[in-house]
This record gives sequence, structure tokens and C-alpha cells, in this order.
Amino acid sequence: MRVEVLAIGTELLLGQISNTNAAWLGQELAAIGVDVHYGQVVGDNHARIVRSLRTALARNDGVIVCGGLGPTQDDITREALAEVMNVALVRDEELVTRIAGFFSSRGREMPANNARQADVPFGASIIPQARGTAPGLICPVGNKVVYAVPGVPYEMSEMFERAIAPDLKERLADEGMTATITSKVLRTWGTSESGLAEALNERFDVLADGHLPVTIAFLASGIEGIKVRITAKGDNDAHAQELLAAEESEVRAILERNFGDIIFGVDDETMEVAVSKQLLKRGFTLGLAESVTGGIIASRLVDVVGASAWFRGGVVSYASDVKFNVLGVSEGPVVSPEAAIQMAVGAARVLQSDCGLSITGVAGPDQQDGHEVGTVFVGLSVPGAEPSAVRLQMPGDRARIRQYSAISALDLLRRALD
Repeated sequence: MRVEVLAIGTELLLGQISNTNAAWLGQELAAIGVDVHYGQVVGDNHARIVRSLRTALARNDGVIVCGGLGPTQDDITREALAEVMNVALVRDEELVTRIAGFFSSRGREMPANNARQADVPFGASIIPQARGTAPGLICPVGNKVVYAVPGVPYEMSEMFERAIAPDLKERLADEGMTATITSKVLRTWGTSESGLAEALNERFDVLADGHLPVTIAFLASGIEGIKVRITAKGDNDAHAQELLAAEESEVRAILERNFGDIIFGVDDETMEVAVSKQLLKRGFTLGLAESVTGGIIASRLVDVVGASAWFRGGVVSYASDVKFNVLGVSEGPVVSPEAAIQMAVGAARVLQSDCGLSITGVAGPDQQDGHEVGTVFVGLSVPGAEPSAVRLQMPGDRARIRQYSAISALDLLRRALD
């Protein structure tokens, strides 16, 4: 079964808000075995919405329309649906009463415009609203279906889970379709998208013959690395998970053979989560000394729930005299491997932590201590090993250099603790 997501709203086209609904719905539809091959975004224009609906229905079994169900003049999804269904809009007085009750429960009188939200295409079913005023709609169009939901994400998701997903599952069951689609994302740091693609060519060749219902895709995520998404479609959840686990094992083996330990997390696991796991596993605490990143690393670490168990704190030693007087760095160039090592050791001493991580470098726009823009030194002080420093060359402008430096430093610590 194929379903297309159609997002309504000129604000989406102008980039004023992000189309997060499509991403969320794509994941949820895949989880119940529904294929999503297309997606559209269209502005608040009646003719274009009608055309987009007809296009979507021509190539899919169903459509989920997000947005355009509000009370204002530019909310015209209901009118477009009625035209596509070739029926009239009928005002549901019971719905008017419910919407008015929503306002009165908050001590307000319902504006007259909100009555428009009770206009229903003849023959459509209502999805009652639980979090706002705009009801959703289930609209039959021949042997196909259009679901219309509000564009507000928390209203949309509640309606999907309560009404749309059960309806889709019932339709799948009626057609004897019980397939499940599941995915896993492997998060990597330390190589390029093209490098990953070249290494995984052998798996693409295997999957190209179509015997395995598995796909591999790359998601470039900027300062968060390259994600490798593996998707499997099985007869049921157990079968899909079995296919996914087998392909994950193949992909991990290939990447480790070609690049070493570049996979740092799965799905939503960030680099800082990976570091926290290693610190907890070893029973170590961490102290930071940041110069070029100015506190970015500390900010990332405290995003991890329970960070207080292993993160002692950080010193933002941006000025050279802070490096000298607080961390005990020797007088001299502060962008150097020697300074990075002394900063890491000093951070562990000052913050009374087991491990010390430091970073110093040149974010630009000018050179410093004879080093070009983007030069970064990361210092590591870890029990059982001699304090050391690693030189990195970061690309991009000042902001990107600082962000890339932060995740690169955390990755070096992760590897040192592994």
C-alpha cells in the first residue's frame, strides 16, 4: 500500500517553518508497512491544492494532507477536498457546538470564523479533535482515501496515532498485507560520504538484484557526521528485524575493515552519548579545558541525561593568561601540541577528574602562532596512557571550525577510552 504526504502552507515554501510533519509521518507509516514513494508541499492556493491532491491520488492508494484546516480565509483544504470528491461542504452543527465548547471552557467566546472548521465534505468521516479546534477528516475518493489533519505537529501526531494508523492497518489487513518496514541508522564520524559509498559498493551490488528487501542510503548531517540508514521490509515485524540485523552486521564489518571504529552511535545516539557510555563503563570522570570552542563541548556534554555522574566541569580558557595561571600551561605559544597536553593535564588537576580533554586552535579570520586558520590541537589525559595531543585541520568558516572541532575532540576521547 502506498500513501503520499501532502503538506499545505505557503509558510513551508517560504522556509518560515520546517516540514517536520512529513519526516515524522514517513517513519510512522514505514513502521506499519506502508510505502511512501512521493511527497509534496503546496502553498495556500485552491487550484494548486486540488491539482496536487489529484496527482497524489493518481499514483497512490491514499494521501495524508497536513494543514489548511484552520479558521482563516487561507485555510482552504476543506474546499479543495470537496472539489476532488465532487461533493458539497456541509456544516456539522454538532461540531460547531464542540468548537464553541473549547472556547467557553477557557472563558472565551468562539469567533464566528471558527464555525468554518465544522464544514465537512459530504460523505467524509470526522476525526474528533482532542488538542485544539480543527477536526480531522477521512475522505473516501473511489476506492482510495484522503486523510486531512491539522498542520500543528502535536495535533497531527495524536490524530494519526488514534485514527489514521488504525484505519490504515485495517485496510492493509483487508488486502492481506501485513508487511513491516523498519530502519536503523548507523552514525559515523571520520570519513566522507563518497568514501562510505565506495566501501559499501559490494553490498549495493548484492542488494541490486532485488532478492533481499533491504536498502542502504546515506544521510549527510554536517557537523554530526554521515549517517548510514539501513531499511528492511519483512512479512512481519520479526522478519523485518531479522533482515535488518543481518544487513547491519554486514555493513558494520565492511566499515570496520575499511575505516576502523568510525561508527559511534545508532539512531538518535549522539557523540556525547557515546562518550558518556565509555566514561560510565570505565568508571571515569571528565574535566574539560576549552579555548577555540569556547564552551561548545561542555554544552554538548550536559545535554546528556545524568551527565553529573561523570562530568566534573569545564574551564573556558579563552585568554592566554587563563591557560597560564589557571591550568598551568607554560608561557609560550598557546596553539601547539605542548599547550594542548598541558591544558588537558591541568583540567584534570583543577577539576579533580580522572580524564582531561582540551582543545586549542585557530578559528579565524587571522592566523595565530604561525598556524593557519582551521588548525586545532586536541589534548588527552586518560588513565593508563601518556598524555598526548592530536593535530587536526578543520574546514569551513569560523562557526563551522568550532563545531567540527567540538565533535572531533569528543570522537578522539571516545576512541581513547574504547
